[in-house]
Amino acid sequence: MSKEYNLISDFDYRIIAAFFAGLDRQGPGDDAQTRRALSFIDGLPPRPRIADIGCGTGRQTAVLASALDGPVTAVDLLPEMIAGLGARMQKAGLSDKVTGIVGSMDDLPFADNSLDIIWAEGSIYNIGFERGLTEWRRMLKPGGAIAVTECSWLSAKTLPESAFIRDNFPEIDTPSAKIRILENAGYAPLAHFILPATCWTDNYFDPVAARIPGFLEEQGHSPVAVRMAGLMGEEREHYRKYGTYYGYVFYIGLKPEE
Repeated sequence: MSKEYNLISDFDYRIIAAFFAGLDRQGPGDDAQTRRALSFIDGLPPRPRIADIGCGTGRQTAVLASALDGPVTAVDLLPEMIAGLGARMQKAGLSDKVTGIVGSMDDLPFADNSLDIIWAEGSIYNIGFERGLTEWRRMLKPGGAIAVTECSWLSAKTLPESAFIRDNFPEIDTPSAKIRILENAGYAPLAHFILPATCWTDNYFDPVAARIPGFLEEQGHSPVAVRMAGLMGEEREHYRKYGTYYGYVFYIGLKPEE
């Protein structure tokens, strides 16, 4: 294994898809927190248009589609995720409300002023918090809302020097700093709140740990697969030690009427 694999993004998309498509969630989250974020968004039209960016296999997409009487377009870079999304929507009876698209978040297929809600749970870091907020704003209608989760500092105490944080969350900052970025990108802050630790432990890391044996067997315990499994274990252990210092925060903003 000549190539160095220090981040999940270092791996080939096929092996990333092989691991994560087998999970119910592709990152920390909770249905109740999705609904809570949605509760801060008022004044929607009868059939709002929603885009779920970096949707994975669509756990939060299903919550949005169930809660809102409008079409949801779910976008992910990996075809395997969109296949999983389709299977989930069919099982939930939501196929008529949700359209899955394979695509990149830096080249989204939405016209200016065409969306009522842009949603991105655990995904905006792929393009960058500031860049995503700035570039996606044009697609929102005036009065439309954006809701994203972003890894942020949760403690005034300083976390000991951590290569893991530096490498995996290079844009991490305090919630107040993130809200300033939201405002500078042209949004009025509606709300922000911290996701409970169970969103990481019970809903993400426990399923990740349960997935590893089957993943390694499927991959024939190849060196690359073993390394990926090791990184997932390191992520879980780092959170166990230092999860009081950092976590996901939901940020909800409004594009003002012009």
